[in-house]
Amino acid sequence: MATTTAAKTVIPDSDITCPECGHTETETMPTNACQWFYDCKGCGALLKPKAGDCCVYCSYGTVACPPIQEGDNCCSIEVID
Repeated sequence: MATTTAAKTVIPDSDITCPECGHTETETMPTNACQWFYDCKGCGALLKPKAGDCCVYCSYGTVACPPIQEGDNCCSIEVID
């Protein structure tokens, strides 16, 4: 379910795809922080953001993380790992 803040709709779920094995999993993203690491549920690879991206969802997900969707700078509150 999407939430709306300050006239922006935030999509909380993203399909994250492992670049190693191609496994895709739908995950609910943290709403107030970046997630720098993600363990692939298919092959166990530890995913990290690509250079220039703030989190694994911005690198490998179908939807950017909520802080980016809201137009904020990501990683300003805490890091979820």
